[in-house]
Amino acid sequence: MKLDFSQLPPREVYRWLVGTILPRPIAWVSTVSAEGRANLAPFSFFQGVSSNPPMLMFVPANTRDGAKKDTLRNIEQVPEFVVNLVPFALAEQMNATAALLPYGESEFERFGIASAPAERVRPARVAAAPVSFECTLHSITRLGEGPLAANVVFGRILLAHVSDGVLDPGGLPDPAKLDLIGRLGGETYTRTTDRFDLKRPDR
Repeated sequence: MKLDFSQLPPREVYRWLVGTILPRPIAWVSTVSAEGRANLAPFSFFQGVSSNPPMLMFVPANTRDGAKKDTLRNIEQVPEFVVNLVPFALAEQMNATAALLPYGESEFERFGIASAPAERVRPARVAAAPVSFECTLHSITRLGEGPLAANVVFGRILLAHVSDGVLDPGGLPDPAKLDLIGRLGGETYTRTTDRFDLKRPDR
């Protein structure tokens, strides 16, 4: 089978990308509008991209009718955000925040998700998230126009909140204790509970 992406409609391209690039970590992003209204939404086009400087990226694609998502609108107004990581215990709450609410309505309040204040940025973080990265906006790269067009948001990490309960005896994150989830195709997810080790050949 061969797929000519130049000939496929964007929705079909999306289905193939999310069905083959697996698993994808989830950025549960909290933002605020200029009026201080909170928003919380998940994104699975997400990755850390640099340690010097410490940077990450996530992609709030346009909606199916070509409009900007609330997260992007807020970041354009208040160029700060928090990326919360999602453990299995919060999977249902994370999924609930993918619902399309009226702009300005808080997912924290609507779905009963406890928040905690950030220290260096205005948006709150998810209180129960095992890891939260406080970020300032570095840049937004726009790829394409219209429905499903990408807005690649690059953020500089200022501060990370890491729960003591997910650390190993050496003080580093323990994948088993983190128990993070990742996105597969369709409505399927995975957990970081099935792992194996490979020694790097240069060590």
